[in-house]
Amino acid sequence: MLEQLGLLVVPLVAWDNLFSDLPGHTVDGLTRGAIYALVALGYTLVYGVMRLINFAHSEVFMVGTWAVLGIYTVIGAAEGDALWFVIVATLVALIGAMLASAGTALAVERIAYRPLRKKNAPPLIFLITAIGCSLVLLEIFGQVLHAFFGEPFGRKTISIPSLVQTEQLIGPRGSLLTTDAVTITNLQLIIFLGAVGMMLALDMFVNRSRLGRGVRAVAQDPDTAALMGVNQDRVFMLVFILGGAMAGVAALLYTMQFDITKFNIGFLIGIKAFTAAVLGGIGNLRGALLGGLLLGIVEVYSSTLFDSSWADVTAFILLILVLMIRPTGILGESLGKARA
Repeated sequence: MLEQLGLLVVPLVAWDNLFSDLPGHTVDGLTRGAIYALVALGYTLVYGVMRLINFAHSEVFMVGTWAVLGIYTVIGAAEGDALWFVIVATLVALIGAMLASAGTALAVERIAYRPLRKKNAPPLIFLITAIGCSLVLLEIFGQVLHAFFGEPFGRKTISIPSLVQTEQLIGPRGSLLTTDAVTITNLQLIIFLGAVGMMLALDMFVNRSRLGRGVRAVAQDPDTAALMGVNQDRVFMLVFILGGAMAGVAALLYTMQFDITKFNIGFLIGIKAFTAAVLGGIGNLRGALLGGLLLGIVEVYSSTLFDSSWADVTAFILLILVLMIRPTGILGESLGKARA
């Protein structure tokens, strides 16, 4: 009766569905959250150094997914190819996606944000410009891809020979580790380990390398860093390149899991990645990792307890609750003050 009246009905909580396969749902959540965390690194790097929310970062991720599609199409890789060829194709796609996303991020910084910095534009202008860049990239890709493929919204399925699903590599598809408690597929393991590995490498680079010290110096005190000889323009370029490269890795992992892309593929993922960055503490690399993994788990749990349509609702409710208790996020430590 309530549904006929058009009223919102909260679904019954299906606790049995959750606890019947809790380890499996947790693995699914960690896999999804790892992709969110990789994209969130771009938001947290730029904000930590420039105090800028780069809303065009979602389109940087989108460019990476199309780079993956283009590389696999040019190479001509398909299911059933030899294992060595699949591995080579995947590595080429990874490098191509990282270069495409990093190049897009750098172009946005050079074309849109650098002129504003030279004019000492107020933060609000940067924010409006970021939204404008996002819409420009969205519409350009939407029009171009629609013209090329002739499909609604430039939607395109990616039929790629995922090396983690190749039986020759580590056993039959989807059966890497099976116990009475949980089943971990090859794909889930590669996505999670690949994402966490890239994030740890980035964390070590920022905290232990010479260039990383420059990034932290500018994040902590730009004026003092400039007096000490740190080139701020190079640091700004570096954080955009690093964030874009991480988005490129996320693009490959995402397409390996879902085999799909479209011109607005980055919109919702970008919002969730930004949510993950804020949840963990925007400006903190490890906070992005924590926020992404936590967000992924919450989404999967809520989809199991209620319905898949409630995943986004519960994710943002979690964000609100955390910020009410701790406005700076769970970790809440700035990039400039972070220590290895």
